[in-house]
Parts: sequence; C-alpha cells; structure tokens
Amino acid sequence: MKKILVTGGCGYIGSHTIVDLLQNGYDVISVDNNSRSTPSILEGVERITGKKVKNYCIDLCNIADTRNLFKENRDIIGVIHFAAYKSVGESVGNPLMYFNNNIGSLLNILTCCSEFNVDTFVFSSSCTVYGNPEQSPVTEETPIKMAESPYGNTKQMSEEIIQQIVKGNNLQAILLRYFNPVGAHPSNEIGEVPIGKPANLVPAITQTAIGKLSQMQVYGNDYPTRDGSCIRDYIHVSDIAHAHTLALNYLIDKRNKTQCDIFNLGTGNGYTVLEVIKTFEKISKQPLNYIVSGRRTGDVIAIYANNEKSQRLLGWKPQYSLEDMMQTAWNWELKLKEGKN
Repeated sequence: MKKILVTGGCGYIGSHTIVDLLQNGYDVISVDNNSRSTPSILEGVERITGKKVKNYCIDLCNIADTRNLFKENRDIIGVIHFAAYKSVGESVGNPLMYFNNNIGSLLNILTCCSEFNVDTFVFSSSCTVYGNPEQSPVTEETPIKMAESPYGNTKQMSEEIIQQIVKGNNLQAILLRYFNPVGAHPSNEIGEVPIGKPANLVPAITQTAIGKLSQMQVYGNDYPTRDGSCIRDYIHVSDIAHAHTLALNYLIDKRNKTQCDIFNLGTGNGYTVLEVIKTFEKISKQPLNYIVSGRRTGDVIAIYANNEKSQRLLGWKPQYSLEDMMQTAWNWELKLKEGKN
C-alpha cells in the first residue's frame, strides 16, 4: 500500500480527500490538532469506505512532534498539506496568528519531508493568490497581484517557499489553487462543520435556512458585476478531493515535466452571491432571510477559473453542477439538525 499523510485530515476538504484516496487504493494517515475541525468526521469516512483512518492530534507548528510522526511512519511516500487557518476576515483581524500558523506548519512539514526522503508533495493553495485580477477567467499564468488579505498572502508565501525548496532537493510538488469548495459528500456521511459563525457563503446560507442563524448578510451589492454582488467560482468538494488523487498519481507516475507545477481547480463558471442564494432557494424551496450590508474588507470583486490545464494534464473534470452543490450542502445541514452525523 502507498501511504499518504494528509495534514488537516479532519477538516472539510481533507476528509473528502481521504475518502477519495482510500477509494483509489491509497493507505492514509491524518494529522490534525482539531483546533478548527471535528475528529468525529473520520467516523463518517469509515462509514463510507469501510476503513478506519488514524489521526495524530498534534500541532504541526511543533517540530519535535511533527518529526516523531514521520519517525513512526517511515513508509510515507507522499504528503497532502491542507492544515492551515483559512478565514479571510479573521486573518485581517489577526494577521500574526495566520503567518505563524500557516507558514510555520508548512516549514516543519517540508523539513520532515527532506529529512525522511518523502519526495511527493501536494499543497492546498487558493485562488486568493491572484489578488484582484484585472479579468477572468484566470489561468495559471495570470500575474500574481497583491493579496487582498493576510490569508491570501500566506498562500502566496507558501507557494514561493515550495517553489524555492524544490530547487535544492528531490521534492516533486504540485500547487492546487482552489476556487470556492462547497457542498458535501453525496453519501451524506461527511460535510462542512464550521466552528462558530461560518465565514463562507454556503454554510451561512444553509445555517440561515435551518434557523441556526436568524439572518445572513450579503457583503455589498455595488460591485461592477451583473447584479452588484461578488462573483466566485463554486466547485463541489468531492471534485476538489478527486483532483488530489489525480495530482498524486501524476507525480508518482513521473508525468510531471517540472519539479513544481500549478493547477487551477474551478468549474470555469462564475456565479454571483445573489445567484447562489437564488439557486439554493430553488432547490430547497426555502426563502432565505438575508440583508445587504457594506463591502467586507479583503473580498475580491470577481474571480473564476480557466481549468483547461487541469483537464488536459491531470485528466480532471468537475462532475457536479451548482444545483448539486446546493442540494448536497442542504442535505448535510438537515442531517446535522437531526444529530445523525
């Protein structure tokens, strides 16, 4: 079995990726200190796959604990690195916490990869690295502009660190730039479990519809877009997850032409916030209680992906529509209400 270490494995995208890896013949271990995640999510992974995944509850900012994890698992052949704080708004309010956590954990993981000869590395990056692009869709060659938030800046810095480190050793890396992952696994066994008030659009929608939130906000309706709200490229989390398996295969099969490559993960379609709300209302038959407030610091006006490179080289193609995304997210929210997760 090919053992993969998934950092942040109890998180939203990490848990879905573990499912995809297991279903495609990989052995998986997780590391997650559960500061922003729920350990019980791995029980859902087991119900889907029939396989129990071990999680190491350690802080990757602690180099000694991280090194001990690698010592105990000397058969790791690859790492998928998700573990990071990810709230744009929180990063604006507490940038030092974001730089310490997101950069510190990355450096420790890369140090251990070098020390223990792990040469396959897939990094969870973000479309936030593009800043406020002058036009969309963005390609992997779109110029990187100043990040709109400290969170986005940590992704830019992380990409630069990885690109520099591969030059000095045998590490082969892929940087996957996600657009906006949403939805839940179609089995309804795992999904997004925000800690506290959700910072992302879709859980805010579903929590408002179910009554956890009395009202949600749309941040700005005066942007230069077709209805005044921000445009994003929403992509189902299971589509994102499968791209990680394909990226690993790409590196393990030595199909990469460079030591560090970059791929966009988006559908190629841009939807406004208000269009997403309308789609949710249509599939759920739930009118949503929302108000329009002022613009939120750190938000990009409009961004969506050109995913041709991912399709051509990784063989990746998104399978889920926006309606599917909203339906699976709503099904998951209903299940959480019933207490069956």
